[in-house]
Amino acid sequence: MFKRILFTLCLVTIGYCSTTPSSEQPVKASVELKAVEYKLDGKTYEGFLATDKSITGKRPGILVIHEWWGLSDYTKQRAKQLADLGYVAFAMDVYGKGVTTEDHNEAGKLSAANRDPKVFLKKIYKALEVLKADPNVDPNQIGAIGYCFGGKGVLELAFDGANLKGGVVSFHGMLPRPNLGKGSKPIKSKILVHHGGDDPFISKEVVDGFTKSLTDAKVPFTFVSHPGAVHGFTRPNSEKHGIPGIAYNAKADYSSFESMKSFFAENFK
Repeated sequence: MFKRILFTLCLVTIGYCSTTPSSEQPVKASVELKAVEYKLDGKTYEGFLATDKSITGKRPGILVIHEWWGLSDYTKQRAKQLADLGYVAFAMDVYGKGVTTEDHNEAGKLSAANRDPKVFLKKIYKALEVLKADPNVDPNQIGAIGYCFGGKGVLELAFDGANLKGGVVSFHGMLPRPNLGKGSKPIKSKILVHHGGDDPFISKEVVDGFTKSLTDAKVPFTFVSHPGAVHGFTRPNSEKHGIPGIAYNAKADYSSFESMKSFFAENFK
């Protein structure tokens, strides 16, 4: 059932008193990242599969959906971190092979082309096929995470009725209103949302509408609001884009990552 949690713990309490962003923490040398090309509707996409080669046998797989900037080194590093935790992670490509940008106007255009949930979901389901086809992945043990634009993607996946045992985790993602009316698909995946408490791009009305919809429908989910955090709080140097309301926040970064780890560990039992 719905829980709103305000994280006020000092980083010392959770054992991560560090000035290094969580995404920049080192991973084992045995973690490998390889490019995987795949096609959809005649277009070529290139995702990146992260695997710890020191582990044998099938294990859970986690899909990673990038921000509106495209499939960047940041997204690939997050996939490697998941592999370091013992999963196989696939950083999917939403825009097409090699398409990334640092310009927010271009990013807005690229993400807008995927605003229709049907368009976005078609790409997500294709990427899930790629992940499940990997010989190291147990296709019955799948989860998904997404950042910003990608956070919206994993929520749309849950709202579409995808049955992911690991559930979905959104980090500073857009909050689409679920269609939970008559004839809608039942939500089968557990949902964890990490939201910047001071995110100026998502109004209180949107947050309240989102949580009320899920609460009224008795959907099990957890909504974590991080006080003082704005948009992009997990991304180091988010401020470089010069967009007011986007900034890195170490406390929210670390606590949300630890929360994700616990979420998957519990769901994949």
